[in-house]
Amino acid sequence: MSPPSALIMGGSSGIGEATAAAFLDGGASVVVTARRADRLDSACERLRRVRPNAQVEARTVDATDPDQVRRLFAELATIDYLVLALSGASGAGALRQLDLDDLRAGLEGKTLPYIACVQLALPSMRADGSITMVTAGSAQSLLPGTAGLAAVNGALEAMVRPLALELAPIRINAVSPGVIDTPWWDAMPADRRDAMQRSAADACPVGRIGRPEEVGRLIYALATNGFITGVVVPCDGGLRLTAGRAA
Repeated sequence: MSPPSALIMGGSSGIGEATAAAFLDGGASVVVTARRADRLDSACERLRRVRPNAQVEARTVDATDPDQVRRLFAELATIDYLVLALSGASGAGALRQLDLDDLRAGLEGKTLPYIACVQLALPSMRADGSITMVTAGSAQSLLPGTAGLAAVNGALEAMVRPLALELAPIRINAVSPGVIDTPWWDAMPADRRDAMQRSAADACPVGRIGRPEEVGRLIYALATNGFITGVVVPCDGGLRLTAGRAA
């Protein structure tokens, strides 16, 4: 009997890579996609290093290009688990100064590709498989300067429940991570990054920021639980319970 199959779109680092690791540890065969072949190959090498017999395959795909996504699904066999972990951080900033082109880039870089990927994946999905979207804690937290990010991610979270009914018995869920220690922060000046992470840790009831593997294990558990659908599960250390403390 062949192992279950998982497709992780956006799996070259951080949460996506950790999710791929969780599925591999659970015995699944995994296909990981990303736009940059070099980062993707490095991620797969790291995954295989501690799992010599891991069934993991790399596919270079730009998820913002529907033709590339369409070709990907046409080439794959039936998918049991689809995880969308694409990065789309554009849209941050106070509303008075928010650049609408930046917000538009966030919608076009994450919201619309997620919707397109779900749409194009449907013919390839197992009848009772699952689709899990990785959104962001900005959709649920109360932090000034994140309204644009809330729009980008909140639109996806709002779709979860109606899609769970419309696409049943395929299960549709989302995981909403808070501030997680991933390479996403590397693009930020070190002093600003450290200050923001300290501020977020202070604001979280658990007293720290999150780790990618904590989110990855949650995604795996949610995706493989056949009796859960139509939910958005936060993994944010309780940050959504605070109001503006990390601003």
